Amino acid sequence: MQNITIGDKYELIKPYLNEKAIRLFLAAEAKSIGWGGISQVSLETGVSRNTISQGLYELNNPDIIEPTRIRKKGGGRKRALELDPQLLLDIEKLIEPVARGDPESPLRWTCKSTRTIAKELEQYGHFISHSRVADILKFLNYSLQANKKTFEGIGHEDRNSQFEFINAKSEEFLSHGQPVISIDAKKKENVGNYKNNGVTWRPIGNPENVNVYDFVDPINGKVTPYGVYDINKNQGWVNVGTDHDTAAFAVESIRRWWLNIGKNSYPDANRLFITADGGGSNGYRTRLWKVELQKLANETGLEISISHYPPGTSKWNKIEHRLFSFISLNWRGQPLFSHQVIIDLISSTKTKTGLVVQCALDKNHYPIGIKIMDKEIEDLNMTMNIFHGKWNYNISPNIS
Repeated sequence: MQNITIGDKYELIKPYLNEKAIRLFLAAEAKSIGWGGISQVSLETGVSRNTISQGLYELNNPDIIEPTRIRKKGGGRKRALELDPQLLLDIEKLIEPVARGDPESPLRWTCKSTRTIAKELEQYGHFISHSRVADILKFLNYSLQANKKTFEGIGHEDRNSQFEFINAKSEEFLSHGQPVISIDAKKKENVGNYKNNGVTWRPIGNPENVNVYDFVDPINGKVTPYGVYDINKNQGWVNVGTDHDTAAFAVESIRRWWLNIGKNSYPDANRLFITADGGGSNGYRTRLWKVELQKLANETGLEISISHYPPGTSKWNKIEHRLFSFISLNWRGQPLFSHQVIIDLISSTKTKTGLVVQCALDKNHYPIGIKIMDKEIEDLNMTMNIFHGKWNYNISPNIS
Protein backbone atom coordinates (compact mmCIF):
# COMPACT_ATOMS: atom_id res chain seq x y z
CA MET A 1 0.00 0.00 0.00
CA GLN A 2 1.34 3.42 -0.97
CA ASN A 3 2.33 5.68 1.91
CA ILE A 4 0.47 9.00 2.01
CA THR A 5 2.62 11.86 3.19
CA ILE A 6 1.47 14.88 5.18
CA GLY A 7 1.89 16.94 2.03
CA ASP A 8 -0.40 14.55 0.11
CA LYS A 9 -3.07 14.73 2.80
CA TYR A 10 -2.79 18.52 2.90
CA GLU A 11 -3.35 18.83 -0.86
CA LEU A 12 -6.33 16.44 -0.72
CA ILE A 13 -8.16 18.19 2.11
CA LYS A 14 -7.14 21.81 1.47
CA PRO A 15 -9.97 22.67 -1.00
CA TYR A 16 -12.61 21.74 1.64
CA LEU A 17 -11.23 23.70 4.59
CA ASN A 18 -11.18 27.38 5.49
CA GLU A 19 -7.97 29.00 6.68
CA LYS A 20 -8.57 28.30 10.37
CA ALA A 21 -9.41 24.65 9.75
CA ILE A 22 -6.22 24.31 7.73
CA ARG A 23 -4.18 25.75 10.62
CA LEU A 24 -5.76 23.32 13.07
CA PHE A 25 -5.29 20.34 10.76
CA LEU A 26 -1.59 21.10 10.26
CA ALA A 27 -1.13 21.83 13.96
CA ALA A 28 -2.67 18.43 14.81
CA GLU A 29 -0.25 16.73 12.42
CA ALA A 30 2.70 18.57 13.96
CA LYS A 31 1.54 17.73 17.48
CA SER A 32 1.25 14.02 16.62
CA ILE A 33 4.85 14.00 15.39
CA GLY A 34 6.20 15.65 18.53
CA TRP A 35 9.55 17.38 18.66
CA GLY A 36 10.41 18.85 15.25
CA GLY A 37 6.86 18.43 14.03
CA ILE A 38 6.37 22.08 13.08
CA SER A 39 9.49 22.05 10.89
CA GLN A 40 8.55 18.76 9.22
CA VAL A 41 4.98 19.84 8.45
CA SER A 42 6.19 23.18 7.16
CA LEU A 43 8.74 21.50 4.90
CA GLU A 44 6.25 19.01 3.42
CA THR A 45 3.37 21.43 2.90
CA GLY A 46 5.09 24.73 2.20
CA VAL A 47 3.05 26.46 4.91
CA SER A 48 5.01 28.82 7.14
CA ARG A 49 6.09 27.79 10.63
CA ASN A 50 4.29 30.84 12.06
CA THR A 51 0.95 29.63 10.67
CA ILE A 52 1.42 26.15 12.14
CA SER A 53 2.52 27.61 15.48
CA GLN A 54 -0.61 29.75 15.54
CA GLY A 55 -2.66 26.60 14.94
CA LEU A 56 -0.96 24.85 17.88
CA TYR A 57 -1.74 27.81 20.12
CA GLU A 58 -5.40 27.64 19.08
CA LEU A 59 -5.50 23.88 19.73
CA ASN A 60 -4.02 24.32 23.19
CA ASN A 61 -6.21 27.32 24.11
CA PRO A 62 -9.73 26.62 22.78
CA ASP A 63 -11.34 28.84 25.45
CA ILE A 64 -9.23 31.89 24.64
CA ILE A 65 -9.39 31.88 20.85
CA GLU A 66 -12.64 33.11 19.29
CA PRO A 67 -13.93 30.00 17.45
CA THR A 68 -15.93 31.82 14.77
CA ARG A 69 -13.31 34.31 13.63
CA ILE A 70 -12.40 33.48 10.02
CA ARG A 71 -10.90 35.94 7.56
CA LYS A 72 -13.31 36.85 4.81
CA LYS A 73 -12.49 36.06 1.20
CA GLY A 74 -10.19 38.76 -0.10
CA GLY A 75 -9.20 39.81 3.41
CA GLY A 76 -5.72 40.47 4.65
CA ARG A 77 -3.13 42.98 3.56
CA LYS A 78 -3.49 44.01 -0.07
CA ARG A 79 -0.60 43.32 -2.42
CA ALA A 80 1.47 46.36 -3.35
CA LEU A 81 0.57 45.96 -7.03
CA GLU A 82 -3.16 45.98 -6.22
CA LEU A 83 -2.88 49.17 -4.19
CA ASP A 84 -0.59 50.88 -6.72
CA PRO A 85 -1.06 49.64 -10.32
CA GLN A 86 1.47 52.20 -11.63
CA LEU A 87 4.20 50.55 -9.55
CA LEU A 88 4.73 47.72 -12.04
CA LEU A 89 5.14 50.11 -14.96
CA ASP A 90 7.61 52.29 -13.10
CA ILE A 91 9.75 49.33 -12.03
CA GLU A 92 9.91 48.14 -15.65
CA LYS A 93 10.86 51.67 -16.71
CA LEU A 94 13.75 51.71 -14.24
CA ILE A 95 15.01 48.26 -15.18
CA GLU A 96 14.58 48.13 -18.98
CA PRO A 97 17.55 50.35 -19.95
CA VAL A 98 19.98 48.29 -17.88
CA ALA A 99 18.42 44.82 -17.99
CA ARG A 100 21.13 42.27 -18.68
CA GLY A 101 21.44 38.53 -19.09
CA ASP A 102 20.88 36.01 -21.86
CA PRO A 103 17.90 37.51 -23.72
CA GLU A 104 16.96 34.18 -25.28
CA SER A 105 16.33 32.80 -21.79
CA PRO A 106 12.95 33.39 -20.12
CA LEU A 107 14.82 34.73 -17.10
CA ARG A 108 16.49 38.11 -16.87
CA TRP A 109 18.50 39.86 -14.22
CA THR A 110 19.29 43.45 -13.47
CA CYS A 111 22.52 45.09 -12.32
CA LYS A 112 20.62 47.40 -9.96
CA SER A 113 20.14 46.11 -6.41
CA THR A 114 16.65 45.92 -4.92
CA ARG A 115 17.63 48.59 -2.39
CA THR A 116 18.72 50.92 -5.20
CA ILE A 117 15.48 50.31 -7.10
CA ALA A 118 13.41 50.92 -3.96
CA LYS A 119 15.27 54.20 -3.41
CA GLU A 120 14.75 55.34 -7.01
CA LEU A 121 11.05 54.44 -6.83
CA GLU A 122 10.63 57.09 -4.13
CA GLN A 123 11.21 59.71 -6.85
CA TYR A 124 8.10 58.33 -8.59
CA GLY A 125 6.07 58.54 -5.40
CA HIS A 126 6.26 54.84 -4.50
CA PHE A 127 7.39 54.04 -0.96
CA ILE A 128 8.12 50.33 -0.92
CA SER A 129 10.61 48.09 0.87
CA HIS A 130 13.45 46.39 -0.97
CA SER A 131 11.97 42.98 -0.06
CA ARG A 132 8.73 43.88 -1.88
CA VAL A 133 10.81 44.97 -4.86
CA ALA A 134 12.42 41.52 -4.85
CA ASP A 135 8.96 39.89 -4.88
CA ILE A 136 7.89 42.00 -7.86
CA LEU A 137 11.11 41.24 -9.75
CA LYS A 138 10.35 37.52 -9.33
CA PHE A 139 6.84 38.19 -10.63
CA LEU A 140 8.46 39.82 -13.70
CA ASN A 141 10.64 36.72 -14.27
CA TYR A 142 13.86 38.28 -13.01
CA SER A 143 16.06 36.14 -10.80
CA LEU A 144 19.36 36.12 -8.95
CA GLN A 145 21.77 34.14 -11.10
CA ALA A 146 25.38 33.12 -10.90
CA ASN A 147 27.92 34.16 -13.53
CA LYS A 148 27.79 32.46 -16.91
CA LYS A 149 30.54 32.48 -19.50
CA THR A 150 28.96 34.65 -22.17
CA PHE A 151 31.46 37.54 -22.13
CA GLU A 152 32.15 38.67 -25.70
CA GLY A 153 34.71 41.40 -25.28
CA ILE A 154 36.34 43.93 -23.01
CA GLY A 155 33.83 45.74 -20.81
CA HIS A 156 33.60 49.51 -20.88
CA GLU A 157 33.13 51.84 -17.93
CA ASP A 158 30.24 53.60 -19.73
CA ARG A 159 28.50 50.39 -20.71
CA ASN A 160 25.34 51.01 -18.67
CA SER A 161 25.35 54.71 -19.53
CA GLN A 162 25.28 53.79 -23.22
CA PHE A 163 22.32 51.46 -22.62
CA GLU A 164 20.50 54.33 -20.91
CA PHE A 165 21.42 56.71 -23.75
CA ILE A 166 20.00 54.31 -26.35
CA ASN A 167 16.85 53.82 -24.31
CA ALA A 168 16.28 57.56 -23.90
CA LYS A 169 16.93 58.18 -27.60
CA SER A 170 14.50 55.43 -28.58
CA GLU A 171 11.78 56.88 -26.34
CA GLU A 172 12.34 60.33 -27.82
CA PHE A 173 11.95 59.10 -31.41
CA LEU A 174 8.95 56.91 -30.63
CA SER A 175 7.19 59.72 -28.78
CA HIS A 176 7.42 61.82 -31.98
CA GLY A 177 6.23 59.01 -34.25
CA GLN A 178 9.68 58.48 -35.81
CA PRO A 179 10.92 54.95 -36.65
CA VAL A 180 13.39 53.11 -34.42
CA ILE A 181 15.01 49.98 -35.84
CA SER A 182 17.42 47.38 -34.51
CA ILE A 183 19.70 45.80 -37.12
CA ASP A 184 22.18 42.95 -37.38
CA ALA A 185 23.33 40.09 -39.57
CA LYS A 186 22.35 36.58 -38.50
CA LYS A 187 25.04 33.94 -38.83
CA LYS A 188 25.74 32.53 -42.28
CA GLU A 189 23.77 29.41 -43.20
CA ASN A 190 24.65 26.58 -45.58
CA VAL A 191 22.05 26.12 -48.31
CA GLY A 192 21.30 22.48 -49.04
CA ASN A 193 20.59 19.19 -47.33
CA TYR A 194 22.49 20.00 -44.13
CA LYS A 195 21.71 19.41 -40.47
CA ASN A 196 19.93 22.31 -38.78
CA ASN A 197 20.07 22.44 -34.99
CA GLY A 198 16.92 21.66 -33.02
CA VAL A 199 14.23 18.99 -33.20
CA THR A 200 10.87 18.78 -34.95
CA TRP A 201 7.95 16.35 -34.81
CA ARG A 202 8.29 13.36 -37.16
CA PRO A 203 7.18 9.70 -37.12
CA ILE A 204 9.20 7.63 -34.65
CA GLY A 205 12.32 6.17 -36.23
CA ASN A 206 12.02 8.38 -39.31
CA PRO A 207 14.31 11.40 -38.87
CA GLU A 208 15.16 13.73 -41.72
CA ASN A 209 18.27 12.33 -43.40
CA VAL A 210 20.90 14.97 -44.15
CA ASN A 211 24.48 15.13 -45.37
CA VAL A 212 27.12 13.73 -43.03
CA TYR A 213 29.53 16.59 -43.75
CA ASP A 214 28.88 20.30 -43.95
CA PHE A 215 31.03 21.03 -46.98
CA VAL A 216 29.69 24.10 -48.76
CA ASP A 217 27.58 23.36 -51.83
CA PRO A 218 29.44 24.94 -54.79
CA ILE A 219 26.15 25.89 -56.46
CA ASN A 220 23.99 27.15 -53.58
CA GLY A 221 26.82 28.26 -51.28
CA LYS A 222 25.87 30.16 -48.12
CA VAL A 223 23.46 32.96 -47.32
CA THR A 224 23.54 35.77 -44.79
CA PRO A 225 20.14 36.80 -43.39
CA TYR A 226 20.38 40.50 -42.51
CA GLY A 227 17.56 41.66 -40.26
CA VAL A 228 15.82 44.96 -39.62
CA TYR A 229 13.47 44.97 -36.62
CA ASP A 230 10.93 47.77 -36.11
CA ILE A 231 10.80 48.12 -32.31
CA ASN A 232 7.52 50.05 -32.20
CA LYS A 233 5.47 47.97 -34.63
CA ASN A 234 7.02 44.57 -33.79
CA GLN A 235 7.74 43.92 -37.46
CA GLY A 236 10.76 42.32 -39.04
CA TRP A 237 12.40 42.56 -42.45
CA VAL A 238 15.09 40.06 -43.47
CA ASN A 239 17.27 40.56 -46.53
CA VAL A 240 18.82 37.19 -47.44
CA GLY A 241 22.12 37.92 -49.17
CA THR A 242 23.98 35.40 -51.31
CA ASP A 243 27.26 37.35 -51.44
CA HIS A 244 29.59 38.93 -48.87
CA ASP A 245 28.34 40.53 -45.66
CA THR A 246 29.72 44.03 -46.21
CA ALA A 247 28.67 47.50 -45.09
CA ALA A 248 27.12 48.06 -48.52
CA PHE A 249 24.99 44.94 -47.99
CA ALA A 250 24.00 46.12 -44.51
CA VAL A 251 22.82 49.53 -45.76
CA GLU A 252 21.10 47.95 -48.78
CA SER A 253 19.13 45.82 -46.31
CA ILE A 254 18.00 48.98 -44.49
CA ARG A 255 17.19 50.62 -47.84
CA ARG A 256 15.00 47.67 -48.86
CA TRP A 257 13.21 47.77 -45.50
CA TRP A 258 12.48 51.48 -45.97
CA LEU A 259 11.24 51.08 -49.55
CA ASN A 260 9.12 48.00 -48.82
CA ILE A 261 7.82 48.71 -45.32
CA GLY A 262 9.25 51.76 -43.58
CA LYS A 263 8.04 54.64 -45.76
CA ASN A 264 4.50 53.24 -45.78
CA SER A 265 4.48 52.63 -42.03
CA TYR A 266 5.90 56.11 -41.31
CA PRO A 267 4.68 58.41 -44.12
CA ASP A 268 5.50 61.54 -42.08
CA ALA A 269 8.93 60.45 -40.91
CA ASN A 270 11.89 62.76 -41.41
CA ARG A 271 14.25 60.99 -39.00
CA LEU A 272 15.37 57.40 -38.45
CA PHE A 273 17.08 55.94 -35.37
CA ILE A 274 19.25 52.85 -35.88
CA THR A 275 20.66 50.71 -33.06
CA ALA A 276 23.44 48.33 -34.05
CA ASP A 277 26.34 46.28 -32.75
CA GLY A 278 29.71 47.94 -32.54
CA GLY A 279 31.44 45.58 -34.96
CA GLY A 280 30.87 43.61 -38.13
CA SER A 281 29.58 45.08 -41.38
CA ASN A 282 27.73 47.81 -39.45
CA GLY A 283 30.56 48.58 -37.02
CA TYR A 284 31.28 52.12 -35.90
CA ARG A 285 34.89 51.87 -37.17
CA THR A 286 33.81 50.88 -40.69
CA ARG A 287 34.23 53.78 -43.11
CA LEU A 288 32.15 52.19 -45.86
CA TRP A 289 29.23 51.90 -43.42
CA LYS A 290 29.11 55.65 -42.94
CA VAL A 291 29.60 56.44 -46.63
CA GLU A 292 26.73 54.12 -47.56
CA LEU A 293 24.52 55.64 -44.85
CA GLN A 294 25.20 59.07 -46.34
CA LYS A 295 23.93 57.78 -49.69
CA LEU A 296 20.82 56.43 -47.99
CA ALA A 297 20.19 59.74 -46.22
CA ASN A 298 20.55 61.61 -49.51
CA GLU A 299 18.15 59.24 -51.29
CA THR A 300 15.45 59.20 -48.60
CA GLY A 301 15.80 62.70 -47.16
CA LEU A 302 15.96 61.17 -43.68
CA GLU A 303 18.22 62.40 -40.91
CA ILE A 304 19.72 59.15 -39.68
CA SER A 305 20.83 58.78 -36.06
CA ILE A 306 22.97 55.78 -35.17
CA SER A 307 23.84 54.34 -31.76
CA HIS A 308 26.10 51.32 -31.32
CA TYR A 309 26.03 48.93 -28.40
CA PRO A 310 29.30 48.98 -26.43
CA PRO A 311 31.88 46.19 -26.76
CA GLY A 312 30.83 42.79 -25.47
CA THR A 313 27.07 43.44 -25.55
CA SER A 314 25.88 42.20 -28.95
CA LYS A 315 23.45 39.75 -27.32
CA TRP A 316 21.54 42.71 -25.88
CA ASN A 317 20.68 44.03 -29.32
CA LYS A 318 16.87 43.76 -29.42
CA ILE A 319 16.83 42.12 -32.84
CA GLU A 320 18.58 39.09 -31.33
CA HIS A 321 15.79 38.15 -28.94
CA ARG A 322 12.79 39.72 -30.67
CA LEU A 323 13.41 38.46 -34.21
CA PHE A 324 16.37 36.15 -34.77
CA SER A 325 15.59 33.85 -31.83
CA PHE A 326 12.08 33.22 -33.21
CA ILE A 327 13.41 32.55 -36.71
CA SER A 328 15.75 29.96 -35.21
CA LEU A 329 12.83 28.37 -33.35
CA ASN A 330 10.67 28.36 -36.47
CA TRP A 331 13.17 26.53 -38.66
CA ARG A 332 14.74 24.30 -36.00
CA GLY A 333 15.37 20.78 -37.27
CA GLN A 334 14.50 21.85 -40.83
CA PRO A 335 17.22 21.46 -43.49
CA LEU A 336 17.52 24.68 -45.50
CA PHE A 337 17.28 22.94 -48.87
CA SER A 338 17.05 26.03 -51.07
CA HIS A 339 16.78 29.79 -51.13
CA GLN A 340 13.01 29.52 -51.44
CA VAL A 341 12.77 27.27 -48.39
CA ILE A 342 14.75 29.83 -46.39
CA ILE A 343 12.51 32.68 -47.58
CA ASP A 344 9.37 30.70 -46.75
CA LEU A 345 10.56 29.66 -43.29
CA ILE A 346 11.62 33.19 -42.32
CA SER A 347 8.41 34.73 -43.71
CA SER A 348 6.24 32.29 -41.76
CA THR A 349 7.79 33.28 -38.41
CA LYS A 350 5.14 34.62 -36.03
CA THR A 351 4.70 35.03 -32.28
CA LYS A 352 1.84 35.39 -29.81
CA THR A 353 2.81 39.04 -29.38
CA GLY A 354 2.03 39.73 -33.05
CA LEU A 355 5.47 39.58 -34.70
CA VAL A 356 5.21 39.68 -38.51
CA VAL A 357 8.23 39.07 -40.75
CA GLN A 358 8.77 39.84 -44.42
CA CYS A 359 11.71 38.43 -46.32
CA ALA A 360 13.38 38.74 -49.73
CA LEU A 361 16.37 37.29 -51.56
CA ASP A 362 19.26 39.61 -52.44
CA LYS A 363 21.48 38.28 -55.25
CA ASN A 364 23.50 41.47 -55.66
CA HIS A 365 27.29 41.31 -55.53
CA TYR A 366 29.02 43.11 -52.66
CA PRO A 367 32.77 43.18 -53.24
CA ILE A 368 35.12 43.21 -50.30
CA GLY A 369 38.23 45.32 -49.82
CA ILE A 370 36.74 48.64 -50.98
CA LYS A 371 38.99 51.52 -49.94
CA ILE A 372 37.35 54.71 -48.66
CA MET A 373 39.38 57.85 -49.22
CA ASP A 374 39.75 60.59 -46.59
CA LYS A 375 37.95 63.00 -48.94
CA GLU A 376 34.83 60.80 -48.83
CA ILE A 377 34.85 60.92 -45.03
CA GLU A 378 35.32 64.69 -45.05
CA ASP A 379 32.30 65.05 -47.33
CA LEU A 380 30.04 63.26 -44.86
CA ASN A 381 27.33 65.47 -43.35
CA MET A 382 27.94 63.83 -39.99
CA THR A 383 27.78 65.20 -36.45
CA MET A 384 29.08 63.40 -33.39
CA ASN A 385 27.15 63.35 -30.13
CA ILE A 386 28.86 64.89 -27.10
CA PHE A 387 28.46 61.57 -25.29
CA HIS A 388 30.71 59.00 -26.99
CA GLY A 389 30.55 60.44 -30.49
CA LYS A 390 32.18 57.34 -31.95
CA TRP A 391 29.14 55.32 -30.82
CA ASN A 392 26.46 57.99 -31.26
CA TYR A 393 26.30 60.15 -34.36
CA ASN A 394 23.90 61.66 -36.92
CA ILE A 395 24.13 61.63 -40.70
CA SER A 396 21.96 64.25 -42.43
CA PRO A 397 21.18 64.57 -46.15
CA ASN A 398 23.72 66.62 -48.07
CA ILE A 399 22.28 69.90 -49.31
CA SER A 400 22.75 70.00 -53.07
